[in-house]
Amino acid sequence: MPQLPAPDYPADVRARLETDAKEVIARYPDSRSALLPLLHLTQSEDGYVTRTGVRFCAEMLGLTTAEVTAVSTFYSMYRRKPSGDYQVGVCTNTLCAVMGGDAIFDELKQHLGVGNNETTEDGKVTLEHIECNAACDFAPVVMVNWEFFDNQTVESAKRLVDDLMAGEQVSPTRGAPLCTYKETARILAGFPDERPGAVDATGGAGPASLIGLQLAKGEAANPTGPVDGEGK
Repeated sequence: MPQLPAPDYPADVRARLETDAKEVIARYPDSRSALLPLLHLTQSEDGYVTRTGVRFCAEMLGLTTAEVTAVSTFYSMYRRKPSGDYQVGVCTNTLCAVMGGDAIFDELKQHLGVGNNETTEDGKVTLEHIECNAACDFAPVVMVNWEFFDNQTVESAKRLVDDLMAGEQVSPTRGAPLCTYKETARILAGFPDERPGAVDATGGAGPASLIGLQLAKGEAANPTGPVDGEGK
């Protein structure tokens, strides 16, 4: 539970956020349905869900701060403490783990000097282990602000975080160009991504996923070849 009373945003910030919040709320027949995007909106301002952000959402939607807090602490995409510009998530679910995800996560903890859900001293990178991202054919997968970096190794993951911390331009394997966590949060709040080419960027399933569909449709030969004794 947040400590009360929480401070309000400065007047200029409050006015700007209210304008955005009213636009979001107008999309829903029931205003409380706008809580999830409003929490993303406050994260786009603060980088995480602050006491002030909780107060703002509650006041805009006519909810109690307890109701807002219950939602913001349920979903893992809402941060409870300051986080980095880049949220680096290493999938440690079964397939990614055995394909190298566990090794990548352990090495990054040592390389960055942080533990799970901790941020580097320069505020650039927050490291966390995450659950399945439905990209098993690209295992092991690392995500940065919810963009995919596929088929990672320990060394490629270390280069990735080094480039992020150095301010180098980093391109996801597929999907939209990378942006900061706050910028990502605003997009998740439902506002247009105005970066050139970002909306057109996409990433589909990989060959290992598509082969099953092709086999089911009779469009592909058996990729494993004949079974011993079958002769065909």
